[in-house]
Amino acid sequence: MAPAITLAADKLSAANTGFMLICSALVLIMTPGLAFFYGGMVRVKSTLNMLMMSFISMGIVTILWVLYGFSLAFGTDKGSFIGWTSDWVGLSNIGLTELWDGYTIPVFVFMVFQLMFAIITPALISGALADRVKFTAWSLFIALWATVVYFPVAHWVWGTGGWAFELGVIDFAGGTAVHINAGAAALGVILVIGKRVGFKKDPMRPHSLPLVMLGSGLLWFGWFGFNAGSWLGNDDGVGALMFVNTQIATAAAMLAWLAYEKIRHGAFTTLGAASGAVAGLVAITPSGGAVSPLGAIAVGAIAGVLCAMAVGLKYKLGYDDSLDVVGVHLVGGVIGSLLIGFFASGKGQSTVEGLFYGGGLTQFWKQCAGVFAVLGYSLVVSAVLAFLIDRTMGMRVTEDEEIAGIDQAEHAETAYDFSGAGGGSARTAVPAPADTDAKKVDA
Repeated sequence: MAPAITLAADKLSAANTGFMLICSALVLIMTPGLAFFYGGMVRVKSTLNMLMMSFISMGIVTILWVLYGFSLAFGTDKGSFIGWTSDWVGLSNIGLTELWDGYTIPVFVFMVFQLMFAIITPALISGALADRVKFTAWSLFIALWATVVYFPVAHWVWGTGGWAFELGVIDFAGGTAVHINAGAAALGVILVIGKRVGFKKDPMRPHSLPLVMLGSGLLWFGWFGFNAGSWLGNDDGVGALMFVNTQIATAAAMLAWLAYEKIRHGAFTTLGAASGAVAGLVAITPSGGAVSPLGAIAVGAIAGVLCAMAVGLKYKLGYDDSLDVVGVHLVGGVIGSLLIGFFASGKGQSTVEGLFYGGGLTQFWKQCAGVFAVLGYSLVVSAVLAFLIDRTMGMRVTEDEEIAGIDQAEHAETAYDFSGAGGGSARTAVPAPADTDAKKVDA
């Protein structure tokens, strides 16, 4: 999914096909992992809503992708901005063994792999909107945003004929199309809908750090499919390089975040470890096929420190990014994408070399074009969509509902049942009648 990908593809490869189906499943598990990661970071009264904001994306985006999304993103190029292949509408007229052009995997396999990317991208946005968005409004936003933002941007970056693809912007697995796209969208929406009740006044600490760690672990695990699978096979070892660099950069970012946190705040926190790992995963996503393992350490460490610094911007600048989507995904995506211009070794996915390898700043300027075009487009269009929804059906729950808890208001459920907590045994809860034999009561 980076520029200049070509493989000899005269027949279907069972090995590559099986590998890509496994990678597709790994990418899908990232969305429930994200749900747990976000779900543990919110207060108890918002847990289920946070989980559902990710899970609903698996339903909505799947149907849209089948109906027209795949065609818009990867169909025949129309003016370098969008694709369209009518035979792919509803996935019609696609042969079971029809190969994706230039590869040894079926079109259906490429389609379903890309579907998993389309699912998780709008789910990433949800973390910025915790505690305060109507579920119906969020569901509509997903449908509209996927249609007018994600599908076109995916074509720009990965579709043959897309302007960023043809320019030579390197994005191995989604630094621009996924993370910058989602992070900029999150910023656009929260600027429209405003802050949570009690922002900067009430404590809004994570209610379950074990859930956060579980979610980050699932994300780390699934990300190997997300990244290594994006080479669409491993006939030349580039996918293996990406796999290795994913592990290295994630480890470096986690350690860097924790070191910054210890110096800045005096403690190594579990939330910092989980957030640092995700920051590293985000930053290596666009760059891992272009940099060496030592370069991956640099990318991860830089992202770990800068993302840790960026999460505090919301308090200084006054925007309420509930779970630091802007600080981790937008900033991490920008860092990972731009650092390709410095650390590309010329020995990975292409011969492109960055500044530190004698290639000058040519690739850096190409990366800037992709980064800021996606950032600006997603920010503006997402804000417009949020504004239109807010002015029609309303984006936010009422203040009373937000204070009482969005889980009960939107889903008529609560995450935890405390009705049996804190009491003694059932046998001692109700006193025995005076004329009842004690042994019968105890029984």
